[in-house]
Amino acid sequence: MIVPADYPELSRLTWNRDPKRPISEADAFDLYETNWRHVDQIALTQAERQLIAELTATIGRGHFLATR
Repeated sequence: MIVPADYPELSRLTWNRDPKRPISEADAFDLYETNWRHVDQIALTQAERQLIAELTATIGRGHFLATR
């Protein structure tokens, strides 16, 4: 489980829910992929970049398909 509040950009993507409430890895990956256009890639912390890389490897099986 992932706590969105621990990752600034993911926290922004959970604007309609409590960012302190844990979500599944699959939900986090889906939020990143579906809403990538709203992610400030320059503002990503190293920890958040690592999280995205890990989610891409495990949940996305090496593929990150960001929508525009």
